[in-house]
Amino acid sequence: MYTIFTDSDTDLTLKEAKEIGYKLISMPYSYGGKTVFPYEDYEEFDSKTYYDMLRAGTLPTTSAIGKEKYISYFEPEFAAGRDVLYVHFSRAMSMTFENMDEAVAELKARYPERKFYELDTHGITAQSLIIVYEVGDMYNAGKSPEEILEWAKTEIYNFSLYFFSEDLKFFHRSGRVSGLAAAMGTLVGVRPIITMNADGKMVAVGKARGRKNAVETLFRYIEEKGDDIKGHRILIPNTGAPELAAEVEQKLRERFGADLNIIKVTTNPTAGAHCGPDGLGIAFHSVRRD
Repeated sequence: MYTIFTDSDTDLTLKEAKEIGYKLISMPYSYGGKTVFPYEDYEEFDSKTYYDMLRAGTLPTTSAIGKEKYISYFEPEFAAGRDVLYVHFSRAMSMTFENMDEAVAELKARYPERKFYELDTHGITAQSLIIVYEVGDMYNAGKSPEEILEWAKTEIYNFSLYFFSEDLKFFHRSGRVSGLAAAMGTLVGVRPIITMNADGKMVAVGKARGRKNAVETLFRYIEEKGDDIKGHRILIPNTGAPELAAEVEQKLRERFGADLNIIKVTTNPTAGAHCGPDGLGIAFHSVRRD
């Protein structure tokens, strides 16, 4: 017996987690002197209010969770005789996993018969979510943790995410885009195209002037790198831009097929604090990422 976990940085909602069978670890964000834990302090993410708040000038910060918090998630499973498989966002994106490692080491000392498995998606937000969905399919089909991890050795590198943001001051503040690139975007409307590479790091791989050209650039990446896209989900994450996501879904179907399995996704608030409002991306099955 084992329990699957993921975290809110993968964009999985509490409702979806319950439907699939995941337990959800909450990654916090802070603003106005208070720290908020998604899906613990509320059941549904009010994305409109949150991204409107960012548009009005609020700049939330994010932080790691501590060792004791991880213990509170995992120990009940170990105590009940269940192993744990945790499918999480990229280790390269946060120091939080050092705290997790300490927690797991302590728990293994208390419960030496129990096993802890981790699957680093080398991604975040929708890039992680598309893998979370696939693992959920395998979990519900009765696959073992070992079988899932064997699949993941190669397959996680065959899911890509490309995205852009409208307001680059958020990327600039978090260090995700260089100061020069952020200034260019603010002055002349140039939007860096961002991806998650095979090392699980966020890198700029191109640029486009204007939203229309940015969307077209995302489509070109699907044309160049897409692999069996009809055999897998396609995710359209957005940071408070549902109308744009709906427009992009329609265009995707027109260009690549009406029968695509497309899911529109609202980017979680922790990642949204770094990306800013009005951004959009596309996650899809691809040839191996760079």
